[in-house]
Amino acid sequence: MSPPVRRLLAAIAVFAAQWLVLGRLRIGGAYPDAVLLFLGWYALRAGRRPGTVVGAGLGAAMDVVYGTWGIHMFVKALVGFLVGRFAVDEHTALIIRPGQAFVASLVVALLHNGLLVALLVLHSQATPATLLYGLWLGSAVYTAAVGGIAMLFVQN
Repeated sequence: MSPPVRRLLAAIAVFAAQWLVLGRLRIGGAYPDAVLLFLGWYALRAGRRPGTVVGAGLGAAMDVVYGTWGIHMFVKALVGFLVGRFAVDEHTALIIRPGQAFVASLVVALLHNGLLVALLVLHSQATPATLLYGLWLGSAVYTAAVGGIAMLFVQN
């Protein structure tokens, strides 16, 4: 199986896992974002343009499922572009340790969730305090913990 097909199947599997399982594992309103972790990994490997395209595609799928129409697509495409700026050279092996994965996931999730909260507040006029602590900070730490633990089991 060719690498693009494997990555497409991996993206579909991660999206399905997020939608069916991880989105329901809430702790105080916070939930992990495996799609964001996959997008970060993919953008580090592929670069800005593929990271932006994959981010927009995954974000559009999340918009359809969650009914946010354009918010996830915009934020995930922006994150794919920004993380893709730090893409590694094809000849360089990408080795990520669990501690590095935790810190990188935390930084990316804080950026992603901060933009998401700001846009959701504008879109739905929800209370910012609920979104601030539950979605922005809580989900960022939860996503970073899942990213750090996942790196224990994933072989690059």
